[in-house]
Amino acid sequence: MKYIFVTGGVVSSLGKGLAAASLGNLLERRGLKVTLQKLDPYLNVDPGTMNPFEHGEVYVLDDGAETDLDLGHYERFTNSVLTRSNSSSSGQVYERVIKNERAGKYLGKTVQVIPHVTDEIKRRIFKLGEEQPCDVLITEIGGTVGDIEGLPFLEAIRQFIQDVGDDNVLIMHVTLIPYIKAAGELKTKPSQQSIAKLREIGLHPNVLLCRTEHALDDDVRRKLSVFCNVPLDAVIEGRDIEDTIYRAPLLLQEAKLDDVVCKRLGITAPTANMADWEVFVRRVVNPEKHVRIAIVGKYLDHKDAYKSIYESICHATAALDCKAEIAEVDAEDVERDGAAGFLAGVAGVLIPGGFGERGTEGKILAAQFARENKLPYLGLCLGMQIATIEFARNVCGLTGATSTEFDESTPHPVIDLLPEQKKIKGKGANMRLGTWPTTIKEGTKSALAYGQREIRERHRHRYEFNQDYRAQMEAAGFIIAGTSPDGKLVELIELRNHPFYLACQYHPEFQSKPNNPHPLFKGFIAACLAHGQ
Repeated sequence: MKYIFVTGGVVSSLGKGLAAASLGNLLERRGLKVTLQKLDPYLNVDPGTMNPFEHGEVYVLDDGAETDLDLGHYERFTNSVLTRSNSSSSGQVYERVIKNERAGKYLGKTVQVIPHVTDEIKRRIFKLGEEQPCDVLITEIGGTVGDIEGLPFLEAIRQFIQDVGDDNVLIMHVTLIPYIKAAGELKTKPSQQSIAKLREIGLHPNVLLCRTEHALDDDVRRKLSVFCNVPLDAVIEGRDIEDTIYRAPLLLQEAKLDDVVCKRLGITAPTANMADWEVFVRRVVNPEKHVRIAIVGKYLDHKDAYKSIYESICHATAALDCKAEIAEVDAEDVERDGAAGFLAGVAGVLIPGGFGERGTEGKILAAQFARENKLPYLGLCLGMQIATIEFARNVCGLTGATSTEFDESTPHPVIDLLPEQKKIKGKGANMRLGTWPTTIKEGTKSALAYGQREIRERHRHRYEFNQDYRAQMEAAGFIIAGTSPDGKLVELIELRNHPFYLACQYHPEFQSKPNNPHPLFKGFIAACLAHGQ
C-alpha cells in the first residue's frame, strides 16, 4: 500500500480537500483502488455540534458518522464509500487515549503526546488500511502547518514514514503563492517559510501544489524547486478556477500531477481516462438551457453551509444540459416582508435542512407560496417538516400547528420528537443518523423519480412526522409517499394536484454524484424547467 499525506501551508482554505479528492479521482481512473481520510486537529469529537456559520455543512456518512464537508468532496470525486474510520479529530484521538489510561492499558506509565497520542493517530491510519484495503491511501491533515494543535499529527506522520518506509510515502504540500500587485510579482517566501516549518518537524514535501491567481513562470518554478528542495516537475500549478471545481482533476492531469505521484511511488498504471468527466464539465460550463430557483435558508452567509445541496443541483442541471441561477433568499427576510417579493419569477423553491426556530415562519411562508402558485418545491429534512406544518395550518385548518422543536406547548404537534430521542440529554452524535431504508408508495411522483420501490438514504434529524395527524392530512390531499419499512416513520411526502411538491426527511444531497445525479434533484430541476417554459 502507498500513502499520500496532504498538508497545507501559509493560510487556511487553500483547497486541500479538493486537491486530495482530485488526485484520488485521477489515480482511480488509472485503475488504482483509492480511499481517502481526513485528520482534523480541532478538539470537537466531530463537527455535529458546530454551528454551520462556524464550520460549514456537516456531511453524514452511510454509517452515521458526522464529518467534515471535505468527505463530501472525497465521495463525489471518487467511488469511495466512506465510514467513520475515514475521519478522525483530535477530540476522538484524545478521548481514546484518556479511555485507555482510565482502563489501565498504559501499565501505569505517564501518558504523553509522544508516544501515546501519536501512536493513536498512527493506529487510525493503519486501521483504515486494514478495513479498506487499497492501492493508495490519501490522508488530508486539516489546518495549516505551524498550528499548535496540528503538531501531534505531523509528528505522527514522521514516525509513520519510519514504520512503512520512505519509498511508500508521498507528502503533497498545498501552499499559497501570493501576488503583490504593487510589485507586480508572485512571492515564494511564504511557501519557503511554510516548508521550513515542516522540516523542523522532520517532514519534507515531495510535491508542491501552488495555489495562485496567476500563472507560475519558469523563474518562479525554479526558485520554488531550488529553495524548497523539490524536483522541478513536482512544482505543480494550482490556478484559481473561475467556472467549476470539477475542472480541478483535468487541470491537475494537464499539470502531470498524477504522473509525478506515480513515478515517486513506483506505481505503474495507464493514463487516466477522463472522457466522461470532460463531458460533464463541458455541460456545467456551457449548458443550453437556463433555470432560476430559490433556496430559502438561514445559513446563507457561509458559502459552505449548503455545500452538498449546491453540488447536487450542479449534478442535476448538467444531466439536463442546463444551468441553475440560484437566488439565495434569507428566511428571516421572507418572515418580515412576505414571500412574493422574493419568489416571484423563480421556477422552483428549495428549502434545506436546519435547526432551531429562527427563520422558520419565513420558510413556512415560502412553502405556502410554492404550494399556492404551483411552483416546483423540494424540501430536505427541515424542509419536509416545514411543508407539513404549512399544509396542516393552511389546508387542514389546524391553527397553531408546528413542531415541538419550536413550541413544546403547541396545540397541534404535527412534527414531534422521535420517541427514542425523548430521554436523550446530550447533543453529540445521538440523532437518527446514517443510512436507513425507505419503502416508496406505488403510483407517486417519488416512485416515478426513483424508478424503484426500495431505497436507502442518509438521515440526520431528531423530529419526525406525527402519525396522529396522518388520516386528517391525507384526506386533504397530503400524500405519504415513503415510509420506513414498518410504516412507523414518514420519510417522503407529496401533494395531490401539484406538478411537483416533494419533501423528504432524509438528506439526498449526500448521495449525488457528478455523473449520477440524485433522482429527487433531477426530478426537481426537470419540473423547474417545465414550469419555466
